[in-house]
Amino acid sequence: MFVYSDDPTKRYHSWNYALRQQFGGKIFKVPVDGGFDCPNRDGTAAHGGCTFCSVSGSGDMMVAPNDPLPLQFQKEIDMMHLKWPNVDQYIVYFQNFTNTHAPVEVIRERFEQVVNLPGVVGLSVGTRPDCLPPEVVDYLAELNQRMYLWVELGLQTTYEETSNAINRAHDYETYTDAVARLRKHDINVCTHLINGLPGESLDMMRENVRRTILDSDIQGIKLHLLHLMRNTKMLRDYAEGKLQLMTREDYVNVICDQLEMIPPEIIIHRLTGDAPWDALVGPMWSLKKWEVLNAIDQEMLRRDSYQGKFDVRQEQKHAANSLTL
Repeated sequence: MFVYSDDPTKRYHSWNYALRQQFGGKIFKVPVDGGFDCPNRDGTAAHGGCTFCSVSGSGDMMVAPNDPLPLQFQKEIDMMHLKWPNVDQYIVYFQNFTNTHAPVEVIRERFEQVVNLPGVVGLSVGTRPDCLPPEVVDYLAELNQRMYLWVELGLQTTYEETSNAINRAHDYETYTDAVARLRKHDINVCTHLINGLPGESLDMMRENVRRTILDSDIQGIKLHLLHLMRNTKMLRDYAEGKLQLMTREDYVNVICDQLEMIPPEIIIHRLTGDAPWDALVGPMWSLKKWEVLNAIDQEMLRRDSYQGKFDVRQEQKHAANSLTL
């Protein structure tokens, strides 16, 4: 059995497993909209946002994003309790747009509205690498002393040409520097990567994971499928033939290849994402999320493989040792 799993069908270090080990039971990760904007939309870094991003950012699936934060939290957990009524521990997830893109006083005021709500044991903060000035990192370090904390960094790709094409408006060095500054305070970092971006081959998708693991001291990773959404600039790439949507077979295979490269102690926060069916252009197979996840499990079993089988950090160490012999 894989060392970071208590399920023989799971060959990777899942977020659910990690939380059960940390807290002794099921945890809700509760998304809220903190009312932050994005420097890639408001002109601070660029205009127009990333080409894959919809008008509502990553908050398409939220229950009540315009309500006050404590009410958003309550409505979300009320919905979750319909399925899991006995859960009483929560991680608040500041998900939508860039949740450190504001003066630190504003960030503090918004975060503090939820961190002391009943049952809240942790905080997860979605942000960009270029929105972590020293005073914000200092506040995150304070939070890290008070509770369970993750900072989720949107990287999406390690290739500058892809980053420019999708209008990310920051470079790879900004990302690696941000991780290093967070890790000085022992803050857990989860990096987001997207498979299926325009112009990226399957080999490039694998290389994105290899570079990320070797270049940054991360504790978690999120692997997403590119969802082509209505009302996004990426629709133009699709119409011009610059974007080919991934097949399910290719996606499952590349995810398994990536899992084999990732050190086993790194937590896999996600292997695919959710998209509202009425806004999704494709791939439509992604709407059947559990079928995709089951296919990943089945492929890992078919290969008799597991996360870290070809751990890139270990392979790098072996190569370095060989050179010194």
